[in-house]
Amino acid sequence: MNQLPERDLPPGRHRLLKEHLMTEIRQAPVRRTGTWLRPALVAGAVAAVTAVTLTLAAPSQSTPDASKEAVALLEDIALAAEQADTLKIRDDQFVYIKSKVGWSVHEEGKPAFLEPIHEREVWLSVDGSEQGMLHDPVVRADHELLEKNTPGIPSNTNYRHLQTLPTDPDRMFDWLNSVSEGSDSKDEANFVLVGDLARESLMPPAQAAALYRAAGKISGVFVIDDAVDAAGRHGVAVARVDDGERVELIFDKKTMKFLGEREVAVEDLQSGFEKGDVMGRTAILERTLVDKRGERP
Repeated sequence: MNQLPERDLPPGRHRLLKEHLMTEIRQAPVRRTGTWLRPALVAGAVAAVTAVTLTLAAPSQSTPDASKEAVALLEDIALAAEQADTLKIRDDQFVYIKSKVGWSVHEEGKPAFLEPIHEREVWLSVDGSEQGMLHDPVVRADHELLEKNTPGIPSNTNYRHLQTLPTDPDRMFDWLNSVSEGSDSKDEANFVLVGDLARESLMPPAQAAALYRAAGKISGVFVIDDAVDAAGRHGVAVARVDDGERVELIFDKKTMKFLGEREVAVEDLQSGFEKGDVMGRTAILERTLVDKRGERP
């Protein structure tokens, strides 16, 4: 396989995460933003990531608790999540997720820029015992096979493992704290992990509800009344700011279903993005089950 190009990590996710949750099921080409790195999400990038030496920023100053509006919104989102239908899922099936994505790209000696929005498809083994698959031609991942889950890893995100996670918000918050990595700010790492799970996994209803209630315990979370995902859909968002970037998790205002994410620069950044620039966006178009890897619904 040809070596994948180094590209910018999705904004808000550019920490070095050697054993990050999402690398267990999908690794991608290393994306680079300034001095920060985060493992990407397609096979073959771990060696490149772990070879990089980082200079970490000073620890973030303390931030206020999540706003009352954010806690209330996340409770509504949790209520909607736990009312979702319980699916009959076989271990040999695959979770199929189709999305639109557009992340920032940095080429050596040039300012970072936003790549075009494009479709991304991923197939994830229900029990983690089979290789998954990623189709994202923009990053040269044309039906690229993904590594199997390593059994026994607490941060695995296959459906069967997610079923074993706590349904109590306090215990789910403890789990977030125990597995989230890659930042000098635990609050940032936890919020990023919530977004990763919402975007590209299938959460069982009870665990999804606990996850969103746990998100209300993350300091610095607030509400944005109107945010737009990569498909142009408007929704309400819970958001958080770190290192000059605002990460927004966007939900449908009526159904409280997760729509996608947006990352926005809140100050001029060394990478070349200016205050107000959109640095990344995603939109979930379809999330369902299929019987075979590579099969489309």
